[in-house]
Amino acid sequence: MNTVSGNPTGQNTKHLTDKQKRFARELVYNDGTKTKTECAVEAGYGKSSAHVRASELTNPRKFPLVVRYIQELQKELQQKFDVTFDRHIKKLAEIRDQAIDKGNLTAAVSAEVQRGRAAGLYVERKEIRTGTLESLSEKEIKQKIDTLLADYQPLIAAEEAVFEEVE
Repeated sequence: MNTVSGNPTGQNTKHLTDKQKRFARELVYNDGTKTKTECAVEAGYGKSSAHVRASELTNPRKFPLVVRYIQELQKELQQKFDVTFDRHIKKLAEIRDQAIDKGNLTAAVSAEVQRGRAAGLYVERKEIRTGTLESLSEKEIKQKIDTLLADYQPLIAAEEAVFEEVE
């Protein structure tokens, strides 16, 4: 079947239509909050055919230009909201300054600490201790001391060594 445009498949191989652009924007900017079908309806496709249109428009074999446009929009969005070290530090500094301007020193200190963490100025260290000396019997403590002394005997002997200059 040949359409009036001479394009039997209905695919636009040269440029995107306004509906296709609206669909792509709806899909990208509402990522996860709307289905492809809902995006197609919002873009102006009929409710009865929206599911099929959405499927076709996201199929690179049928509509490669639409798929490429969707990818470009996603890339643009990723770059806009990408978290980099510089952006992160700058944003935390802005939050700190706003907090200081409002007299909220707790928030200002928190923002500054987060900047320090992001810059690697703070090292988080956790110690997990299991068992205490209080839980050991006197005999077990003496055994631990003897084991430690035996393990470190060569080091203790080296402490007592006298070094002489060799000529």
